[in-house]
Amino acid sequence: VLVGGMTRMPAVQSAVEEFFGVAANRDVNPDEVVAVGATIQGAALSGQVDDVLLLDVTPLSIGVETGGGVFTRLIPRNTTIPTEASEIFTTSVDNQNFVPIHVLQGERAMAADNRSLAEFELTGIPPAPRGVPKIQVTFYIDADNILHVEATDLGTGMTTEVSITPHSGLDQTAIERIIDESEQYLEDDAMRSELADLRNQAETLVYTTGQALEGYADLISAELLEEVRLDCDELRRLLDENADMESIRTAYSQLEGAAFRIAESMYDE
Repeated sequence: VLVGGMTRMPAVQSAVEEFFGVAANRDVNPDEVVAVGATIQGAALSGQVDDVLLLDVTPLSIGVETGGGVFTRLIPRNTTIPTEASEIFTTSVDNQNFVPIHVLQGERAMAADNRSLAEFELTGIPPAPRGVPKIQVTFYIDADNILHVEATDLGTGMTTEVSITPHSGLDQTAIERIIDESEQYLEDDAMRSELADLRNQAETLVYTTGQALEGYADLISAELLEEVRLDCDELRRLLDENADMESIRTAYSQLEGAAFRIAESMYDE
C-alpha cells in the first residue's frame, strides 16, 4: 500500500514494486491517508476516542554510556511504547560520590558514535569501595512519546530524573541513515566493543588482585608475592598505554593465573 506524497512519483512506485516483487496497491489517496492516520492518533492520545488501539514503536535504541565508552541499550529499537526498562549499575572507583548518567540514542556499539540526548548526575552517594553501590537506571517512554530517565541509589533512596521531549526528533531519512551506518560499521564496532569489555575486565582484575595482596600479604610467599606484583604492574602499564587487544589479553591471562595461585597457596598453607 503506497502511503505519502512521495509515492506519487513513478520512480518510487517502480522501486517499491521491484523491491517487494508484487504490484503496488494504489487504491488509497497517499496524502489523505497520512492526514487520517495523524487525526486518529491525535484523537486517541487526547482521549476523544477509546475504541482504537495504536501501537507506536521507538525508532532507535536508547541506552546509557557505561565503562570504557560502551553504549548499553535499555530499550531496543522497534520496542512498542509505552514501555519501561531498568538496569542496575555501580561505581568504577573507590569513594565515588556521584555517578554521571549519559543518555544516548542510536545503534552503534560505542557511546561516542551515537546521538546524545541528555546528561545528568546522581549525587550524594556515600563513600564505598568500587562495585559496592547499586545504581538503578530506569527508562520509561509514555504514550506521548516522552522519555523519562530516573537514576536511584538503592542504598540511600536518592533519586534524580530528567524528561526528554521529544526523545527522537529525527526524520525517517536520518533514522534510516543511522541504521545503515550501524550495519556498515558492525564488524569494526564489534572489535571496539570487545576491546572495551576486555579493558573493563582487566581493570577489575588489577583492582581485586591489588586488594588481595594488601589483605593477605602475610599468607603469601615472598616469591609469589613478587611475581603477582610484577604481573599486576605489567597489566596496569598496558592499560595506561592503550596497548592492543592481544597484548592486554596475554597480560590478563598471566595475572589471572598468578591470582589463582594466591588462593591455591593460601589453602595449601
